[in-house]
Amino acid sequence: MSQTVDRALSILPLLAEGPAGLEQVALRLDVHKSTALRLLRTLHEHGLVYRQQDQRYRLGARLFALAQQAVEALDIREIAHPHLAALNERTGHTVHLAVYEQGEVVYIDKVESRYPVRMYSRIGRPVALTVAAVAKLLLADLPEGERRTVAEGLDYPRYTARSTPDAAAFLAELARVREQGWASDLGGHEESINCVGAPIHGPDGRVCAAMSLSAPNVVVGAAELLRLRPVILRTAQAIGRELCGRSEDDGYDADERYSDVPYGGPADPADTAHPAGPAHPAAPAPTGDLTHPADPAHPADPAHHHEPSDEDSTA
Repeated sequence: MSQTVDRALSILPLLAEGPAGLEQVALRLDVHKSTALRLLRTLHEHGLVYRQQDQRYRLGARLFALAQQAVEALDIREIAHPHLAALNERTGHTVHLAVYEQGEVVYIDKVESRYPVRMYSRIGRPVALTVAAVAKLLLADLPEGERRTVAEGLDYPRYTARSTPDAAAFLAELARVREQGWASDLGGHEESINCVGAPIHGPDGRVCAAMSLSAPNVVVGAAELLRLRPVILRTAQAIGRELCGRSEDDGYDADERYSDVPYGGPADPADTAHPAGPAHPAAPAPTGDLTHPADPAHPADPAHHHEPSDEDSTA
């Protein structure tokens, strides 16, 4: 990068901290005031900085317009799909991508399992908010007041004995999800289906989408699926980095945007008891990037056909 461009770009983070005068800019760049003035004038001509009446400079409206345009042009599905496909190829299990829109959590992408037993979830269909892992992740990111309002306005169907029973239990579950940085649905919607999900952080540090890995018990047990948490979390983090235009080695951590709660942090090596039902089996400690075959204790039966319920399976 040329020295002139580097210096000009270095002004923008300074002004992001607040308006600054010519002398302050020159001091930060370690240049003469005449050099700093030339750089500021160029940025001003392009609308990237604005000179106030007190002669101090601040970020210009054009910069915000460009940022908004760039964010609106992002296609989370297009960015995420190669990562979802790679996770599916590695594990063989169903992978979902979901977003929160107008009070619903909706699947926007799905990569099918390689096993004969398939899930009946569909792209474009809403998920069961009170049990699905992706729903827990997206709702956990809402501001506390909005989170409580949503939880208290939901119905709580008892799909299974592990379904979330009421708003109090759901809010406790969302708090736990926000704290640990991942979510699960171990038989909460269908007793035979397990799911583990992770949040995807957007450029503003908020959770803009959630992804999950799901499998029926006849293919792999809950404990084996939970062992895949590290690779699920890394997949979500890789999507977030690409969405934010950041490389893996730039030191960026979406968690830094959360000063109050470490949402999106490392997974706890052992699962804890689910507040809405019986305690889940403890997950073995992660042993690295493992591709887990079908659970030998529950081999997939090619002849087995999983009948769909009245609602689509959720994850």
